[in-house]
Amino acid sequence: MKPMLTVIGLMSGTSLDGVDAAVIHTDGERITGLGPDTSLPYTADLRQRARRILDHAPTLSFDDPELKAVEQDITRHHINAVRQLQALVPGIDLIGFHGQTILHAPDRHRTWQIGDAEMLSRATGQAVIHDFRSADVAAGGEGAPLVPWFHAALLHDVPGPVAVLNIGGVANVTFIDADGTIHACDTGPGNALLDDWALCHTGTACDIDGQLARAGTVNRAIVEQLLSAPYFARPAPKSLDRQTFAMALDRVAACTPVDGAATLAAFTIEAVRRTPLPARPTRWYVCGGGRHNPVLMRGLQAALKVPVETVDHLGWNGDTLEAQCFGFLAARSVRGLPLSAPTITGGPNGLSGGRLTCAGLMPVPSWIHATSGRHS
Repeated sequence: MKPMLTVIGLMSGTSLDGVDAAVIHTDGERITGLGPDTSLPYTADLRQRARRILDHAPTLSFDDPELKAVEQDITRHHINAVRQLQALVPGIDLIGFHGQTILHAPDRHRTWQIGDAEMLSRATGQAVIHDFRSADVAAGGEGAPLVPWFHAALLHDVPGPVAVLNIGGVANVTFIDADGTIHACDTGPGNALLDDWALCHTGTACDIDGQLARAGTVNRAIVEQLLSAPYFARPAPKSLDRQTFAMALDRVAACTPVDGAATLAAFTIEAVRRTPLPARPTRWYVCGGGRHNPVLMRGLQAALKVPVETVDHLGWNGDTLEAQCFGFLAARSVRGLPLSAPTITGGPNGLSGGRLTCAGLMPVPSWIHATSGRHS
């Protein structure tokens, strides 16, 4: 039996709001406990700088000075989050460090997450698993979503068919069939378009409590135009960049602030409804920041016509789920367990991923050598 590890998982999502960090006790297959968690928001200045990087990522070089400066600042936030949890939980074995995605283009065999894993390892004195997506993308997979492995581990006692919908900047679904097979894909936009619209029209970084969208009227013609994009005709698995549907903001530009928000919310909801799944889920559980938006939640319930609940009904912490996930995936990676599957990312069956950095540790911990996976 492989040893249980105490892992800190870290996640900075495409909403660019900050760092989530959480402790998980796992061997990458089983989960024996969840520890404390924390969340450190980015400053408004860092969010704006990171957003400019994201907007220009396709043309940036790796040595761009502002890119490097933003990467260092983002890494410092991750270091501070880890130190908070280290003070609460002794004996941390490993860190799972997703970094900040600034570009995701699997059709060009490219995915780019910034974050200095060596800096993180040295500052915290911990082994760090990072670069979770590159191996899958290089092998022809989508590189996303990766969270279905974690959802499936949490749902081991829940009968399928059931779906977990994560509404972050992009929305993605994990579908567990009645026979336990995992299917997954990005469904379409999540909060990103609504966030950008709200920031533009209210100065607030999101549509708090769905106030804008609730007051507006959906322009169904625009929704149908947006859903005619080739992405929605593709079979799963498939994945998106945060900016894939940025042109939707131009489509709703002539709308009032409230009607534009209502239309963008309807776009997110209808994209979920039309997601190609092998069977109809009997229940949907929703995580991510989007579950706090009552317009999205009510719209999903009406569109899907089966129970739609937040993952909190399962006893999960819907705000730290992705951070916990990357702790879980770090344990899988260090053991050489698969991060890819044909029905999840479209990548090869059995392909692992992630890279191990032990810059803060000398010698390399003995437990790493004792695993069946990789070591440096």
